[in-house]
Amino acid sequence: MEAARTLMPGRGLDALLLSVGADLPYFTGYRATPMERLTMLVLPAQGPATLVVPELEAPRVVPHPEAFGVVPWHETEDPVALVSRLCEGARHVAVGDTTWAVFLLALQERLPGAAFVPASTLTTELRVRKGPGEVALLREAGAAVDRVVGRLDATRFSGKTERQLSAEVAAMVVEEGHEAATFSIVASGLNAASPHHEAGDRVVGPGDAVVVDFGGRLQGYHSDITRTFFVGEPPPLFLEAFAAVRAAQEAGVAAAGPGVPAQEVDRAARRVIVAAGLGPQFIHRTGHGIGLEEHEAPYIVEGNTTALEPGMAFSVEPGVYLTGQFGIRLEDVVVVTTEGAERLNRAPLDLHLVG
Repeated sequence: MEAARTLMPGRGLDALLLSVGADLPYFTGYRATPMERLTMLVLPAQGPATLVVPELEAPRVVPHPEAFGVVPWHETEDPVALVSRLCEGARHVAVGDTTWAVFLLALQERLPGAAFVPASTLTTELRVRKGPGEVALLREAGAAVDRVVGRLDATRFSGKTERQLSAEVAAMVVEEGHEAATFSIVASGLNAASPHHEAGDRVVGPGDAVVVDFGGRLQGYHSDITRTFFVGEPPPLFLEAFAAVRAAQEAGVAAAGPGVPAQEVDRAARRVIVAAGLGPQFIHRTGHGIGLEEHEAPYIVEGNTTALEPGMAFSVEPGVYLTGQFGIRLEDVVVVTTEGAERLNRAPLDLHLVG
């Protein structure tokens, strides 16, 4: 909070208002339940901070009286009016990016003299560089999904539906230490050419490539890993494409380091795939930041000239997708160090052959 207050005057901000989303637990340790009842931290540039919370949710808040007060509101009260009073006189307000529109519209009506901007214009600057404790949690989460990959190597894929395998992956994520599995993509055969395929009833069988992309939340911080499996003996075309994706992933990681523009990591990975004649089949950015959110800054994409700094954590996940044939993706999370980048995933990048 003090770091935010240090930045606020330079941005002309009088108050920071944070509701559902990752910014709220970053500042308070409390993750609000997304619901129709308003929860909002009011952090003025000067004066005490206040967490306005529904009375029935208040028992979930761990008190930090030295940092913020807690004001529960009753079912018959108007929480928007309460927040408006707490930031009365504010002319420039930053509001959480994922605040529900109904609450933002109501606040704009109650504070007609105030201009509103996204809170990420300030909070991203604080959250984008992870501290040692955050990196330790990301490392722990990464080791947990590595163990899941090891278990998948011993799992029979053939004869199961994508949906069944997805459920098995999600269960393993929790068993290996996450409080929740947040996603588990299992895309087989021609479905693997869809990067965000939703696991369905297709039965996996011999000759199928299977992209498995999954992660979870561990003490608030996320994991994210992708490995590509193959049922049986892969054909030459697939092996050539896989070799290109693996080399691209390694080139992207090698390019990351302090002072390197984020887009250069994307370029390093993309050059390898273009050289292999598969450029048009690499249809997404190379990576995304990760922390309290699965996707956050910095984004590893052409046009992002942000210089990488120690503590920035992000995925490196090139892929190629041949419509009607197969898809391949390999993903690790890395964190920038003073000398380069540390992989937080250590599961083998080799093609995983399964039965």
